[in-house]
Amino acid sequence: MKHFFISVFVAAVLSSAGQPSKNEWTSLFNGKDLSGFKQLNGKAKYRVENGEIIGTTVFGEPNSFLATEKTYGDFVLELDLKMFANMNSGVQFRSQSGNASTEMSNSKIPDRVFGYQAEVDPSSRAWSGGIYDEARRGWLYTLENNPAAKAAFKPTDWNRYRIECIGNHIRTWINGVPCAYVIDDMTPVGFIALQVHAIQNKTDEGKEIHWKNIRIKTTNLKPSPSNGIFVVNLLNNTISEEEKRLGYSLLWDGATGNGWRSANGAGFPAKGWSISNGELILHNEPPTRSMRVGDIVTEKEYSAFDLQFEFKITDTANSGVKYFVQEYPEKRAVIGLEYQILDDAKHPDAKAGAAGNRTMASLYDLIPAAPGLDSKASRRDRIPVGQWNRARIVVYPDGKVEHWLNGWKMVEYQRGGPIFLALVARSKFATWPQFGTQAKGRILLQDHGDKVSFRSIKIKELSNQP
Repeated sequence: MKHFFISVFVAAVLSSAGQPSKNEWTSLFNGKDLSGFKQLNGKAKYRVENGEIIGTTVFGEPNSFLATEKTYGDFVLELDLKMFANMNSGVQFRSQSGNASTEMSNSKIPDRVFGYQAEVDPSSRAWSGGIYDEARRGWLYTLENNPAAKAAFKPTDWNRYRIECIGNHIRTWINGVPCAYVIDDMTPVGFIALQVHAIQNKTDEGKEIHWKNIRIKTTNLKPSPSNGIFVVNLLNNTISEEEKRLGYSLLWDGATGNGWRSANGAGFPAKGWSISNGELILHNEPPTRSMRVGDIVTEKEYSAFDLQFEFKITDTANSGVKYFVQEYPEKRAVIGLEYQILDDAKHPDAKAGAAGNRTMASLYDLIPAAPGLDSKASRRDRIPVGQWNRARIVVYPDGKVEHWLNGWKMVEYQRGGPIFLALVARSKFATWPQFGTQAKGRILLQDHGDKVSFRSIKIKELSNQP
């Protein structure tokens, strides 16, 4: 009997040899050489020492990437990295190379790398773990959306990165801290790559970034539990289960006019506004732009909320999204605080008002939009007319208000505070009673005589409750 059990045990071991276990990870780096990788885009230097891949900056070279020869779809990737505090880098995933036909592509680089990137940013901005779309759409998830994660990255020390891609859900962690959560379907499969970022100064040549313990898991994947961080959902007119848990719902269903009506009127407009391919479109444009069909407003009123929406404008267009809207049928007026939507480059309103307070994402005629944390990288200047922008208006129960554009916080103010009231007093709204200070109001999509499109309009009502 003893020999029988030994035989069974040996047979079981032999039969399982070479078979991956349910929890098995695969190393992408053998610790000895760069087998399984190829270099793309730029000519920064990569070498192997002491079981680490070391990337070194080279002046005059564009972003360089050490990419896996194999591509990956769904996976969990983990790796350790360490770098100089004043460098920048990233980990590409679900990425590709070629001619990326986007506003950020560089046609002079035939093997231009583009795709998702987990940011490595040890600067004071502290966006490590954010998700950037290299050479394509720019920032998808900045850590302004999740400030608590800014402290996760340890400059000049080893950091453990985790990237989880399961279906359309893309999530990142640094040292166990959840950083970013994006839902997107633009690129389902691609290579993984280690970036050495281009440098602008010769004095930065020779700086290094180190990687080790690079491993991936592609089978028996299970999503990590909910961690409650903000979600950027780029799938049109959808609410994910995670967003539902966070309290969001669609303010526009993507298919009908339900929940909306004409301002100072009843029912959804019979003409002028149309719904097509999941877009809510105002069709005013030359030569009919002077024949406005009118604004539309929500049937429900709101007090404190987190409103998200996408919009697309046409050449020289002017529009806006108003909130705390009050209707005055007898004056044929609809008045409210306005998130400005404008072609800053061509519409004359951009130079009107004061100090740029009528430019894109401004609080119209009151507070100008800031250029962003880094004016050179501000997404205001990178998404041209005819492409979709992501906007967000957050009104907190304590009266604080924020305007966001493509992941950048552009405006912050205190509704009803002394500065706000002083600005109103010298604006075009000075004669309107209680302008912008009402307890609640409707949300409005503006007809300013130009063609504009909206989609993915969603809202979360906020309260003082935890």
